[in-house]
Amino acid sequence: MDRNTAIGIVLLFILFVIWVFINSPTQEEIEQRRLEQERQEALDAARDTLEGDTLELGRDTLIDETEPEFDEAPELDTVRHEEARMEELRSLYGPFAAAGEGEEEEVVLENDHLRIVFSNKGGRITEVWVKDYLRSFLTEDKEEMRDSLFLMNHPRNQFEYFLQLRQNNMMVSTGDLYFDHSLDGNRLTFRLPAENGGYFEQVYTIHEGSYALDYQLNFVNLQNVLAQEPNPVSLNWINYLNRLEQNTDYERYFSTVYFREYDRRSSYCSCRSSDTENKENSPLKWISHSNQFFNSSLMAGETFSGGFLETVMLDEDAEELKLLRSRLDIPVERSSTSTFDMTFYIGPNDFERLGELGYDITDIVPFGWSIFGTINRWVVRPMFSTLMGWIGNAGMVILLLTFIVKMALYPLTYKMLYSQAKMSALKPHMEKLREKFKGDQQKIQMETMKIYREFGVNPLGGCMPMVLQMPIWFALYRFFPASIEFRQESFLWASDLSSYDSILYLGFEIPFYGAHISLFTLLWAGTTVLYTHYNTRHMDMNAVNPMMKNIQYFMPIMFLFFFNSFASGLTAYLFCSNLVNIAQIVITKNFIFDEEKIKKQLEINKKKPKKKGGFQARLEEVLKEQQRVAEERKKKSGKKSGKK
Repeated sequence: MDRNTAIGIVLLFILFVIWVFINSPTQEEIEQRRLEQERQEALDAARDTLEGDTLELGRDTLIDETEPEFDEAPELDTVRHEEARMEELRSLYGPFAAAGEGEEEEVVLENDHLRIVFSNKGGRITEVWVKDYLRSFLTEDKEEMRDSLFLMNHPRNQFEYFLQLRQNNMMVSTGDLYFDHSLDGNRLTFRLPAENGGYFEQVYTIHEGSYALDYQLNFVNLQNVLAQEPNPVSLNWINYLNRLEQNTDYERYFSTVYFREYDRRSSYCSCRSSDTENKENSPLKWISHSNQFFNSSLMAGETFSGGFLETVMLDEDAEELKLLRSRLDIPVERSSTSTFDMTFYIGPNDFERLGELGYDITDIVPFGWSIFGTINRWVVRPMFSTLMGWIGNAGMVILLLTFIVKMALYPLTYKMLYSQAKMSALKPHMEKLREKFKGDQQKIQMETMKIYREFGVNPLGGCMPMVLQMPIWFALYRFFPASIEFRQESFLWASDLSSYDSILYLGFEIPFYGAHISLFTLLWAGTTVLYTHYNTRHMDMNAVNPMMKNIQYFMPIMFLFFFNSFASGLTAYLFCSNLVNIAQIVITKNFIFDEEKIKKQLEINKKKPKKKGGFQARLEEVLKEQQRVAEERKKKSGKKSGKK
């Protein structure tokens, strides 16, 4: 035998030993096989006895009703089987082994707003019917339909507590265990008993006229059951959001996990992409799993010890809208009794109702941040709520709100129109300049600025009022798709002011535009072009920037693509705003302004001594410098061409 053969035999022997070791039964498997063998022997003995009795019965003998002798074997086998099963459950669930088996049952809590279905398996919510609202969706034939609205009812949802035990550092999930439950009026109690007489308890209490439940956790005599770690109990909440709106693109954009750290402002995971927020050692006051108009939120009486929050983007063709995950650490006192109080809100993103909960949970209503959110929360929203209380129709409120806003901004509009009227009065001077410096655009611009300065006209006077209105426009851009008051409210042909108004479905998709045509958007674009034309027809746009003449007509066309799928409440507002703008221009220019007085005022301004400096003087200096550089380049270019 050569060396290689010997080495091969040794390796084969080692592999054989390893194979035998891996495939040899464990002590638990040996014990299980022994129990099964004893059980089979008992069954065989019972079967033999039963066959003997059957033969006796065939000879017309009476069956003895006394307990047969072979009953002791099955009873012993049953006891042993139960003991083995209990040991198996203890290995999985420790002192909560008795709750490892059971039959799932449903329990219901209900008030005038909600019908909440609970399961005794995990003691968790499996379905919430929000009675006052409907889900909106499109059929394959593009017909808008509505039906009952449910939250937290996805079969893959999870709401379970992880209990870290002292026993073998075991982790137990309450989602696998069957709770004892009792219903007392509007109060539902789920209790998970432990072998030492202690228990873990969840108590839900619902009240009439409210979307909020009182939610309490009780830990009784578990101080020696739970591990001595800082956070032996944590909540694992996995929530697949349902599609509730017709415009799922905007619903997806406004859906995410919001949260607030105890001593900081509220924040959120990204809405446009998958995102995580690790707040492991940061006390959290509340977290919210929020759709565009509905949410499920947990608020701590004190604070959660920390958490990990995540939003997961799903495929656009997925049945679900988004996947939200939250893990929250629950503080547990090291005593015989520990209680943790929470409020569980399940319902609409109603600013007033959320405001009653406190701690800025109203921030889940996506009105925007900074000055835009402030304007929406404390100016536009109260104004709209007041008007809605008087009128009751959201569309009519938009008309009235448009009129109020435009009248409030009329001083700025008047200043803009007056500046335009002065520039229009100087139009003959501009014509002379273009004739005198024909072809020299820089010279024309520089001389134009001199004339403006000479007659006391600010060319940007018509722009500044528009700039000052921008915060209001941006605020309204966020207000309409965020306010639940517009949801499924109809106006004219629009069936839902929080979604787009479609007068025609194309049957195909246009990139960046969509597969439908929004009439309010078309009307807004058309009136914008009309308003721009009427407003600037007497202005010399070439005197400021020749490109402005084209841009002012290009912008409405470009925004057709942007607003086509936006909330029709906003495009209806913009359309009505254009109508009011046109009316203000017609009335102001034809009935308020006096062109002769404006010309006389310009002549008076011309005679006044001019102040040195200022924006116009600096702009004039910039134009002079640009002209000087251009002339030098022209001279150098001429010299080079002469040498050639």
